[in-house]
Amino acid sequence: MIHNNLKKLIKSILYPNRIEIFAIIVLLALIITPITVNMYSKMDAKARQVNLYFSPYAEKLFGSNLMEELIREFEEKNPEIKIQPAVLTADTESLPGAKKAGEISGVDILFFDDDDFDIFAAAGFLTELSSFTNYDSGTLQLAIPLASFMDMLFYNINILNAAGFDSPPRSRDEFLAYARAVSRGNFGAYGAALSLYPNDRQALTRDVLAWIWASGGNFWPEEEGPVLNARAVINDINFLGTLNREGLLAPDVFNTAGDQRIEQFARGEIALMIASTRIIPYLRQRMGDEAFGITVIPGSGMGGKYSINISAVYAGINANSDHPDEAWKFLEFLADKSLLLCAELKAVPGMISNIIPGDYVRDDPFYSKAWDIFESALIAENFSGKPGAGQYERIFMEEIEILFKTSRTAQDTVLAIQRRWDRIKMELSAELP
Repeated sequence: MIHNNLKKLIKSILYPNRIEIFAIIVLLALIITPITVNMYSKMDAKARQVNLYFSPYAEKLFGSNLMEELIREFEEKNPEIKIQPAVLTADTESLPGAKKAGEISGVDILFFDDDDFDIFAAAGFLTELSSFTNYDSGTLQLAIPLASFMDMLFYNINILNAAGFDSPPRSRDEFLAYARAVSRGNFGAYGAALSLYPNDRQALTRDVLAWIWASGGNFWPEEEGPVLNARAVINDINFLGTLNREGLLAPDVFNTAGDQRIEQFARGEIALMIASTRIIPYLRQRMGDEAFGITVIPGSGMGGKYSINISAVYAGINANSDHPDEAWKFLEFLADKSLLLCAELKAVPGMISNIIPGDYVRDDPFYSKAWDIFESALIAENFSGKPGAGQYERIFMEEIEILFKTSRTAQDTVLAIQRRWDRIKMELSAELP
């Protein structure tokens, strides 16, 4: 009996009953299955994950903290996509323009401003977006604008007060009078400034064409190519020639970039200059709110409708991207965040399509004044995105330089520009199929 009981005990230990065995198996399955499923799920997700790289210029524009916040939110909504900045190579940094991330293999999302838009477009770096937007605008859609700015006249309040003026110039005659008083007085400053440095991509639109647009000038009355209204433009060019001939401009016009002029203005060395609303936050930090003001660019008084130049910062998809669909998802996300991006940059007008400005515009005297001017003005049609844009702009710059450095008249300058433009138009027409 003892022997039989011992056998039963050993058997029960070595061979538990079927119910116990089933329970153990079920328990192990419950423990192991989630681990296995989770492991394979992670492996599958990792296999499906798309890595997108964006040009680091975005962090210079919007700040690394805001970009990290936006990327975190996007990745939470799209866990299959990971966004990270590309690493610029030494070769890229040395390229003309300084932000040629589009020439780096593997960059998917490009951030750029008007300085590089035409360069990127001409080089074929940008993906056409109409297949994503499902909208045919009649022109190539190569990028989405994230925030926009406008050119205005900036004036140094302290310098003008010292010269006997308590308000900014409202006409070109007043502008000349102010510039003469400052330049010929003992104020340690130049009356006005132009910066036509050839490598400054905004030089022509900011310091020459802005004066023409302020008088209502329009270079695109027809689609075939730009046309100068000779009588009106001669008057505008003659005004700039007067500033130069009378020595009312800060020196080194063709060797000084716009950023350098901004620094000179911030130091109190320039009384009047045209610049983008983009620099307002910087000048407020450097000079204080009471040291400078913004106003319209004086027109010629010939009755044309005041027009302003709009510049912007953009996002686009690299034409060489292996993941254009995923990149478009991120562009859509950024477009939805435009108000936030505009507020970060204090952009005026910000979103052109938005008829109601952001709180930062309504609650601030600088930005609300700029907005009021924007609402009452037309938007000038510039060269950006036009066929032959770089050639047309280069011709204008070359002829203006001849005007400034020789005794040639404004009339001969305008005629020379139009003749050369017409040749470009004929060459471009001949290239069409």
